[in-house]
Amino acid sequence: MEKENEEYSYQGVGEFILEIIKIVALAFIVIVPIRVLLFQPFFVQGASMEPNFEDGQYLIINEFGFKETDLKLMNIGSFRNLERQHPVVFRYPLDPKKFFIKRVIGLPGEKVQIKNNEVRIFNTDHPDGFVLDEKEYIPLGTPTKGDTIITLKENQYFVLGDNRSFSSDSRMWGPVPKNDIIGEVLLRAWPLDKISVY
Repeated sequence: MEKENEEYSYQGVGEFILEIIKIVALAFIVIVPIRVLLFQPFFVQGASMEPNFEDGQYLIINEFGFKETDLKLMNIGSFRNLERQHPVVFRYPLDPKKFFIKRVIGLPGEKVQIKNNEVRIFNTDHPDGFVLDEKEYIPLGTPTKGDTIITLKENQYFVLGDNRSFSSDSRMWGPVPKNDIIGEVLLRAWPLDKISVY
């Protein structure tokens, strides 16, 4: 009788361990592809995106459709289109080991002009240009200093920080190549009282 009980307890422990292994394997199969192909954590460093993104905040970045390997793997023919004024994370063009967060201002093929403290965009829909309305993310009347005019190539984006007086951005080091873009901001996950989806 005791032998039977011992065998039963060993069998119970073995089944328990097997279940744990299955759960870990399933979690690995589900979570790793999501982490590698779709989402990436990012910590904000510095003040260049204040007041919207502050130093130490934790963001989740949507990477889907931005990596060349993902595009080939999933038979997607082209790079995902970015929307103007959306915050993105990219490799700093002058030092690819660093990652920056900025807001997309100029899209491929457009001309961007910064003059008299305002941003003007020229494209096929607006050949005479239009002044970019940025009141949703920077205080009204915030000057965008600089004297810049640039025509973007088909693989380039013009980016600016929200904190215009304290941002190193395309005004200083030029446009961001699309291959350097890691993804777009999907979610602010920390601090808890400032959680928001973009």
